[in-house]
Amino acid sequence: MGRGDLTNEEWARLKPHLPKSGQRGGRWESHRRVINGILFRQRTGVPWRDLPARFGRWRTVCERHRRWSADGTWDKLFAAVLADADAEGRIDWSMVSVDSTSCRAHQHAAGARKKPPRLPGKGHTPLQHRPDEGLGRSRGGLTCKIHPAGEGGRRPLALLITPGQWGDAPQLIPVMERVRVARRDGGRPRTRPGHLGGDKAYSSRRNRRYLRRRQIKHTIPEPKNQRANRRHKGSRGGRPAGFDRTIYKRRNEVERTINALKSFRAVATRFDKRAYVFYGAVTVASIRLWLRSRPTGET
Repeated sequence: MGRGDLTNEEWARLKPHLPKSGQRGGRWESHRRVINGILFRQRTGVPWRDLPARFGRWRTVCERHRRWSADGTWDKLFAAVLADADAEGRIDWSMVSVDSTSCRAHQHAAGARKKPPRLPGKGHTPLQHRPDEGLGRSRGGLTCKIHPAGEGGRRPLALLITPGQWGDAPQLIPVMERVRVARRDGGRPRTRPGHLGGDKAYSSRRNRRYLRRRQIKHTIPEPKNQRANRRHKGSRGGRPAGFDRTIYKRRNEVERTINALKSFRAVATRFDKRAYVFYGAVTVASIRLWLRSRPTGET
């Protein structure tokens, strides 16, 4: 087992949720070796062609990652890993925070074909395909944004990819709508945290109405211009938003979640042309963080 490969404990957690057959009805060959190759590439950021020979043919590893990113297999594995973690008490629902981080796009990430990609043999576009490919332009060049919702244990519960110039506030609702943790014993999935934290970039009337409607307690500071506008309107401006400085200190947890995701070099710098492939790379990194986690209170 090489450095960074799945341990026996991590493999035992992931193996029951993996697909059992390939496209033509035969069994997939060596899931563990291929996934270790995918993790090696995500951790080091090397080109697919430069994968060490111990992972098998580089094209097999690359194609399986691309196919699983397109058909939602990585999303299903992520949902299954979250369900296991919730059943074992490894999710800290007391505080969920949202934030965003920009990823510089490598020059190889540009130049995707304008024609939408198609799933082989299925005829429809990948589930996470974006016409803009999640790339935005700024003075620094091509950038991409990752919007995670992180739980108290500093691991992601939901992810969203957007172009780098997009604002944070409009993404709060789409990210929160993706927080759906299934229960292994059946029943409705859990979607509501005990508390939500975010910086002042997420302060808007629309976001606060959404959180109140879902009965989610939240701590989001109000910017100076919003406070001034509210006071200028007098009684029509409504009551000031509540703010608890003690709870707000826990917002560093989502910053540490982002740092953990960006420890994977293929996440910190985007090398993939297609948005759905990069989304798959971030999902793989999230799955690995959850496989490493332990029950709350265990060291």
